Amino acid sequence: MKKLISYLLVVMLIPAFVLTGCKDDPAPAPATGDYTTLSTYMINNGLDLPALLVGWVIDPKLTTEDGGIVDPTDFSIPDWTVFDIRSATDFASGHIKGSVNVALGDIITEANAINDNNAKILVVCYTGQTAGRAVMALRLSGFPNAKVSKFGFSAWSDDATFDKWSSNTSDQAVGSPNWVTTAAPALPVNATPTWTTTSTDGATILAEKVTEMLAKSGWGVAAGDVLAATTDWTIYNNWTDADGYLTFGHYAGAYQYKPIQFDNVSAMNPENNNVVYCFTGQTSSFEVAWLQVLGYNTQSILFGVNNLKYQELSDAGKPHWHFPYHNYGFIVDAK
Repeated sequence: MKKLISYLLVVMLIPAFVLTGCKDDPAPAPATGDYTTLSTYMINNGLDLPALLVGWVIDPKLTTEDGGIVDPTDFSIPDWTVFDIRSATDFASGHIKGSVNVALGDIITEANAINDNNAKILVVCYTGQTAGRAVMALRLSGFPNAKVSKFGFSAWSDDATFDKWSSNTSDQAVGSPNWVTTAAPALPVNATPTWTTTSTDGATILAEKVTEMLAKSGWGVAAGDVLAATTDWTIYNNWTDADGYLTFGHYAGAYQYKPIQFDNVSAMNPENNNVVYCFTGQTSSFEVAWLQVLGYNTQSILFGVNNLKYQELSDAGKPHWHFPYHNYGFIVDAK
């Protein structure tokens, strides 16, 4: 009888132990993806920044010139899909024949509708800077032949109505104590961004981050704002010595940062107010889009050194704006 009672007690206690054990064991955390998941996927799929920079911009010259793409008879661009991301009002006032007005945030959807990942896509904006963000998004989304139209629609015609560049050239850095010719400081090493996402699939995470990047506003900062307060920013100059880091000078404290790539991306602190600049703001807009996809708090200096030491760049034959750039016809929508 005693054995029977002991047996019954053991049987009754087993569920209690099981329940207690279940209560004490925490539920497993859901799997998440992070910077490492994304960067590993991008590296494995050839999406490091130097590879994406190959052939990313094109000067739309006439087909009668070497490498030209513009038909000299009607100024269309045969064999290319042309996305114009300016406002609907400005598009109606003048646009390339056959181009399609597309909102920046819809650029991937519109490209997918072409149903050809090898399609040649030309993106046109006002100055060639916002188009850099669009083309980065396209290249990261499987459209390797997307390109920026150099200097945007400002360069298309000799109609000054469309020129958004000339008023943004300046020599404001000349004589500024915050513009120097000193040697570059050594690049720092920082931790990588610490964001997480519910997905663990690299392709899905990349698509999410591209969408987030396209939705960001305030991605560009005025060159003069940085010049007035260089210590408020962590500044990265995207020039080699041959480009003119010392010859033309640079913001005080600016790092010399070229090429930007996964091997040295830790030179940027993801939490700082980072800015990147180049000659015209076109390359830096493209690079900043890539950095933002990775999770870096980074902006592009608008119009680059063309807005700081324009005359010196012009005299030296470095990348610089001039008006008019081309003299092509355009389409005006009927009112």
